[in-house]
Amino acid sequence: MKTGGQPGLQAGLGARKVHTGHPDLGESQLPAPGLHLKHELSSIESGGHDPRIVGTPPGDSGLVWRGRWADEADTAAFAQRLAACPAIAHATLTLQGDLGAGKTTFVRHLLRALGVRGRIKSPTYAVVEPHSAIDCPLMPPGEPLAIWHFDFYRFTDPREWEDAGFRELFASPGLKLVEWPERATGVMPLPDAELFIEPDPMQNDPEHDDARCVRLNALTPAGRHLLAALPA
Repeated sequence: MKTGGQPGLQAGLGARKVHTGHPDLGESQLPAPGLHLKHELSSIESGGHDPRIVGTPPGDSGLVWRGRWADEADTAAFAQRLAACPAIAHATLTLQGDLGAGKTTFVRHLLRALGVRGRIKSPTYAVVEPHSAIDCPLMPPGEPLAIWHFDFYRFTDPREWEDAGFRELFASPGLKLVEWPERATGVMPLPDAELFIEPDPMQNDPEHDDARCVRLNALTPAGRHLLAALPA
């Protein structure tokens, strides 16, 4: 599984506002592999923390989906499952895992499945990259789906949240995908679902280390719709 490179140094956003220009458009050629995942559904208990910020349990019980991606084809198939669920169009999904876990790879497959064309850049240096899925089947004809891909790896100053206009972006319609959400704890709203990606500890072949253990936590009704779209 090929993933984006390690984030480099980046200056703070200061008082800059985020621009909403679209990437150059081109053809998408995402294959449609089959889904070969082991999984299970289990209940998770709610906690007593403030549910309004990321990193805390939801106010009521949710569900957890556990599975395994044997290779990048499984990653793409998982992304296609989520892309077919109407709840994804206005969801906030956090992506958690170490550097090289495959977060950005998953995002690229999801954006392709939603209809984003052209180059898909990592937001490591820009903090957020905007995308527009012009022909997304989940949207009314002629209405594009707005997608925001955040990477808070270098986010250190909570004042940047307001200065960069992140509050307005998270309150606007569209899909929000967030890498390194723990860096925005205390300012980021509760996501609809959390996707955890980590290397499979049972994979002993160093030449075939693409396998990943995956967990999707549903934290809101929209998140449970996403979870329900996965194989039961």
